[in-house]
Amino acid sequence: MGSFSGPVDRLIWRYYYVIMSTSLRQAPLDPAVLAEAAEMVRVLGHPVRLRIVELLEAGEQTVTQLRESLDAPQALVSQQLARMRGAGIVAGKRVGSNVWYAITDERVVRMLDCLRHCDTTSGQRARRAVPSR
Repeated sequence: MGSFSGPVDRLIWRYYYVIMSTSLRQAPLDPAVLAEAAEMVRVLGHPVRLRIVELLEAGEQTVTQLRESLDAPQALVSQQLARMRGAGIVAGKRVGSNVWYAITDERVVRMLDCLRHCDTTSGQRARRAVPSR
């Protein structure tokens, strides 16, 4: 929630959040925004890439650290990082003989948060009723 100084600030934030999330949910998305979102979903649509960005949420890591956490071959990790680097999702900076990777697009973190808040505990996907026309 940020750095709020007291209960009034938290109340204002909650009111703003409820109003904005309710009204934004109904707002149509710009086609350019949809195209950009589709590209990000396509790039992140691989379990290894999702796991890599999840690991990078905690901070910068090297390919070796990512490889060890994933228990995956170095070539696979490097290939997935290259794909995300090309899409502008992650970036690497060389320090000595290591390249340290970090998330460069904060929308990725918000996507992970959305995934975490999906109802996956029931074993079935929640389906929205489609109104009949």
